[in-house]
Amino acid sequence: MQPQIKAIYLLFSTQKEYPKHMVSEANTKNKIRAQYTPHTITVYQAYSPHIANAAVAAQTFVAPFKMDRMTWIKPSFLWMMYRSGWASKPNQECILAVEISRAGFEWALQHSCLSHYQAGVHQSHEEWKSSLQKTPVRIQWDPEKNLFLEPLPYRSIQIGISGSAVQHYVNEWITGIEDITDTCKQIRELVIARNLEAAQQLLPTETEYPIPDSIKPVIGIT
Repeated sequence: MQPQIKAIYLLFSTQKEYPKHMVSEANTKNKIRAQYTPHTITVYQAYSPHIANAAVAAQTFVAPFKMDRMTWIKPSFLWMMYRSGWASKPNQECILAVEISRAGFEWALQHSCLSHYQAGVHQSHEEWKSSLQKTPVRIQWDPEKNLFLEPLPYRSIQIGISGSAVQHYVNEWITGIEDITDTCKQIRELVIARNLEAAQQLLPTETEYPIPDSIKPVIGIT
């Protein structure tokens, strides 16, 4: 565990109650929460400075980004902080806010398959395996995180794109890329200092994304 992340854990691991602004009602349903406009949605990725700096300069992903590898996008800011350790893990030192078209985002969802078999979503295990091999996008649901990077009682979506989906992402969907690493580190320092109200104010505003009904069963929303 990274020293600064361990510091956060030690400060708050014995805390029994969260501040009111950090508590959500129990919700076991999968929902996409994101920062979005009528035409775009923001997703997050973490990269090394080498890849991130080139992407910000070009306003899309260019070499040394590898087009032939699956890349994961996350609409949840705090889940990205959990995954990257507040931009402290190797090759995840830079956090990028990537704005993409909602049309592209929904194409990815429509052409996806859950990363694990789920009864009630797939007709059979064989049908799921066939879909997994044919689709260029993977969907995974994981517990959302709070400011302490501890799990909340509802899930956040992670979207893995590969093959033709990466081509669409890089060449068509992206409308802007911003390096937000400094803001991430500022929020982390505020959490360590127990200044939670100030940290909360720096978080992006994420609300439930209106998923078309035709897409919901594809991604495991019933």
